[in-house]
Amino acid sequence: MNLKKVLTYLAIAFVIFYLFTQPANATDAVKNLFGGIGTGAERLSAFFTSLVSG
Repeated sequence: MNLKKVLTYLAIAFVIFYLFTQPANATDAVKNLFGGIGTGAERLSAFFTSLVSG
């Protein structure tokens, strides 16, 4: 088994462990992640809009 597979399985196991032991914190982490992605998308959209409009 190569190192990449082992690390992938460990990461998945950690996420599952985190979800079951601290569900409220996991919910906050997911909300923050998607909020950050949304903010990044809005800023990228504003950047391209300003490029197109002059």
